[in-house]
Amino acid sequence: MTGLVDAVKGAVALGGPVVAVLALVSVLTVAVILYKLWQFRAAGVGRHRALRRAVAHWDAGARAEARRDVAEGRSYLQPLFDMAMSHHGAEGIRARLEAEAETRFARLERGFRYLDSVAQLAPLMGLFGTVLGMIEAFQSLQAAGAQVDPSLLAGGIWVALLTTAVGLGVAMPTSVVLSWLESRMAAERVIAEQGFSAILTPAGERTRAAGPAAHVA
Repeated sequence: MTGLVDAVKGAVALGGPVVAVLALVSVLTVAVILYKLWQFRAAGVGRHRALRRAVAHWDAGARAEARRDVAEGRSYLQPLFDMAMSHHGAEGIRARLEAEAETRFARLERGFRYLDSVAQLAPLMGLFGTVLGMIEAFQSLQAAGAQVDPSLLAGGIWVALLTTAVGLGVAMPTSVVLSWLESRMAAERVIAEQGFSAILTPAGERTRAAGPAAHVA
């Protein structure tokens, strides 16, 4: 741990204020990612086995078993599935369920915009630091006049490129984690939509509704 801290301090000392800002952003980004992972776990994201069983029982007409399965659910969607079963057939219930679901999704997606900003801006910040470093390197080369030392230019260039490397090092993991989180939320939306459709329009009703259409065709 001490070695990592020393490496960070050395990079900040070499890269200047841009690397210092990127280091601060990276710490905040790690905190946000850890919070989102904890939030997803606490909300039961992806843990919908009981709700899937409930939908299957509801489709089969076993309403009591379906209500029991919903009661055993531990995900944040459990209250919505319970509401759908309790108010099945009520006017406007689907719109209410979709609005409630979006409220929960928005809570889980809070922080995504920050992670997206980091993934996009960190490389640009690194490039900005590189440009500033190259300017400084060429100024040093100009000041040297005829006594040009190639090592002076080379040293200035690699120090300048350090900020780009740090920016990419912050952006790439952030982008990967954000893509994973977004894919999980996309799957959550599919589960909610399928569940609401199955509960509000059970298999028997869907079959009866499809019958006349098929007959007409």
